[in-house]
Amino acid sequence: MRIHLVNPNTTRSMTETIAAAARVVAAPGTQIMAATSAMGPASIEGHYDDALALPGLLAAIAEAEAAGVDAHIIACFDDTGLEAARTLARAPVVGIGEAGFHMASLLAHRFAVVTTLSRSIPVIEGNLLRYGLDRRCAAVRASEVAVLELEDPASGARARISEEIGRALREDRAEAIVLGCAGMADLARALGEEHGVPVIDGVASAVALAEGLVRAGLTTSKTGAYAPPRPKPYAGRLADFAPKG
Repeated sequence: MRIHLVNPNTTRSMTETIAAAARVVAAPGTQIMAATSAMGPASIEGHYDDALALPGLLAAIAEAEAAGVDAHIIACFDDTGLEAARTLARAPVVGIGEAGFHMASLLAHRFAVVTTLSRSIPVIEGNLLRYGLDRRCAAVRASEVAVLELEDPASGARARISEEIGRALREDRAEAIVLGCAGMADLARALGEEHGVPVIDGVASAVALAEGLVRAGLTTSKTGAYAPPRPKPYAGRLADFAPKG
């Protein structure tokens, strides 16, 4: 089984961290094909970054789909471009945010999300509402750790994330924590042991769900919302993205 894991930002070192976390939980025989977007922002923090990450992400999805991968994982907790990617791909496309939320709902009555910056909170809250899981989420909290700080051991990022987890457990009565950034993937196990509750990494969750979908022989519906885009000309720098039919 070949799973295409794409990091929609352009920071290759973060892709390596994410890919390592994915390979730890992948079943024997599953190949994780990790890719970094070739164009876009170095990190995705808010709506503007999200919008400008889409062309690079969709190009990577189209390339991997043409290569015949079995499933795709979008390794950004905002689920950047998830709906658009599903229109391009027949193989299943799993976002790590949606995967993490669903896993948490199977393990706890109430979960909280601990993410990076406050500007990410509205995006995550909107996704929870869209997925129908907002009632299960006690809170979305920001650790005020910038995404690229997760790469710097001297930033104190882990301690700030842990402090916010503690507040979520005490003040929000959360029973499980979802880590709200792909760059936090390597922290989940240690933070779970520290706090004594499930701490869920969306990358590991997405690998498990993607493998399950492939083993069940399921593919993305091509009727309705995820039907292939209709052929039409695109102008300017996006001309190469025009659907060919």
